[in-house]
Amino acid sequence: MRGFRDHERTQAFLSSFGPIRQHFALKRHLLRASLYRKQLAMRFAAWRAFTGVTQDPSAA
Repeated sequence: MRGFRDHERTQAFLSSFGPIRQHFALKRHLLRASLYRKQLAMRFAAWRAFTGVTQDPSAA
């Protein structure tokens, strides 16, 4: 909880951050690099579709 002054805001942040992190957390040590990149690209595409983000920041 370092960096958070309000315990309630900390809990609100962590409760929303947990599922988001799990969406992008892959077991890299179990995947080949090419499969890892493919899986991560699919998850980012799903995230962009879910959030409605139209711009890909890595395409710049």
